[in-house]
Amino acid sequence: MRILKSTMLLFLLLTFFNVNAQTDEEAIKEIYKQSLTNGKSYDWLNYLSTQIGGRLSGSLNAERAVAYTKEELDKLGLDKVWLQPVMVPKWVRGYKESAFIESGKGKKTTVNICALGGSVSTPALGLKANVVEVKNFEELKALGKENIAGKIVFYNRPMQADLISTFEAYGGCVNQRYKGAVEASKYGAIGVIVRSMNLRLDDLPHTGSMTYDDLPVANRIPSAAISTNDAELLSTMLKLDKSTKLYFKQNCKQLKDVLSYNVIGQITGSEFPNEYMIVGGHLDSWDLGDGSHDDGAGVVQSMDVLRLLKESGITPKRSIRVVLFMNEENGLRGGKKYAEVAKQKGENHVFALESDSGGFTPRGFSFDCNDASFNQVLSWQPLFKPYLIHYFEKGGSGADVGPLKTETNVLAGLRPDSQRYFDHHHASSDTFDAVNKRELELGAATMTALVYLFDKYGINPITNEKQIKK
Repeated sequence: MRILKSTMLLFLLLTFFNVNAQTDEEAIKEIYKQSLTNGKSYDWLNYLSTQIGGRLSGSLNAERAVAYTKEELDKLGLDKVWLQPVMVPKWVRGYKESAFIESGKGKKTTVNICALGGSVSTPALGLKANVVEVKNFEELKALGKENIAGKIVFYNRPMQADLISTFEAYGGCVNQRYKGAVEASKYGAIGVIVRSMNLRLDDLPHTGSMTYDDLPVANRIPSAAISTNDAELLSTMLKLDKSTKLYFKQNCKQLKDVLSYNVIGQITGSEFPNEYMIVGGHLDSWDLGDGSHDDGAGVVQSMDVLRLLKESGITPKRSIRVVLFMNEENGLRGGKKYAEVAKQKGENHVFALESDSGGFTPRGFSFDCNDASFNQVLSWQPLFKPYLIHYFEKGGSGADVGPLKTETNVLAGLRPDSQRYFDHHHASSDTFDAVNKRELELGAATMTALVYLFDKYGINPITNEKQIKK
């Protein structure tokens, strides 16, 4: 009888652990099924992109997006939905920019440019001057004031094409866009033109943020991006004729800060309501396209995470929030405000996931966490294998969730295939028709699966020798 009881107990234990293993597989399978057959992310993105459009911080469209996403979250039957006030910068582009290259013989060739976000305008009649081409700030310094004063500096360092990670290629040249005007003004330049951050050759200028640091307003010079095709043309013409000039005119303006909002929705945890997990993207975008990939995709995927949990019959143990951050593109005010309020309230954010790399096919995640938590993630890899999710690496998470970082929590970033991302990033081609419905829905499901696992199992604390001694 004792042997029979022991055998039965062993059978029950094995059955229990087997069911538990199957439960995760089945739960994740249901999440993917719901997203691919009953997803809402694509419909939400359609409205956000085609009915509202580009959502520059401080704009009417940004406020319409706040109202729309709050209304949609209200419909999901969450435990709480609210708006978190945040003051944001208001920069306006004005009417369309214009530019042309003028050869030494007086021939004019029209080129495609756009003002960089935060730039001052040119004089009312535009700006025309000789051009100095450089690849980096070291070349700028080597030329010195005697060769730069009174001229337009043309930064022409392309993204490195042989890097498989396009974000690494972007990081390798974006400083010329962000700090180019500050550096050029030190040597008396009167304007800056920057090669667009784009791996392909096309006619689309790509905007993006730039800074003047603490440069006095009177010393600020206009800064614009030029398309990659026109950057190649300008470079060639300068090699043939050093007297080549560039004319450009832009009408942008920086206004006073205005009130806006982060949009937040919450499912309150059933067991650990004071442990918070968040998932989010940024609601603002640049104004040239409609912001579908950057970051409308992340917004709607994050919204759908909470809906998919409910539709899949999952009751979270921890409080899960969707946070739609305002002003990531030109200030990060939303992310900073959320972290500031969380700290004031003493909220314990154990996990945060951001989607801000486009709505392309998901490949996996990068994690900012300790080794114990990362090893836990690696143990979940077999659960993702059927969905072709294979990328689990330590690295960055996202700009908006970054301010929440502690020694023990886990920050993560969704990592889709990035090869086409910079074709659209900050350009007029970032539109709804560039987003594939199935790829977007796969991303939403992949995010939900990771949230489900971290909610179920929690995070592993640091267990190093120093902490054990304490």
